[in-house]
Amino acid sequence: MAAISEDTNLTIPLKNILGMIALTAVATMAYFSIESRLTTLEHSVDMTYVEIKSNSEFRILWPRGQLGSLPADARQDMLIEGLERDVVELREMQDRVHELTIRIGTLEALFDTKNSESTN
Repeated sequence: MAAISEDTNLTIPLKNILGMIALTAVATMAYFSIESRLTTLEHSVDMTYVEIKSNSEFRILWPRGQLGSLPADARQDMLIEGLERDVVELREMQDRVHELTIRIGTLEALFDTKNSESTN
């Protein structure tokens, strides 16, 4: 085996040196392309995670009313409250009408008994 020292000469054809330089350049470009693609994908995954998290918060908090409401919702709520008040008033009126019907029935019964006594 030959001794290797500082003075050892090595001859490589120019074609091989250019090939090695081209291979190194291609490998470097491929590495940075893959690294760039990985960075893009990681960023995309992070952004998707943020969107999913905020969607989950929205899905949970919106029905509870903890995120506010739309103007249409506020208007509907006011209309519903008005209808509830109307229903309460109608029920009270229905109770009064029922009570008056009972009183009128009682008065009619008393009137009929007095009329029947006075005709006898």
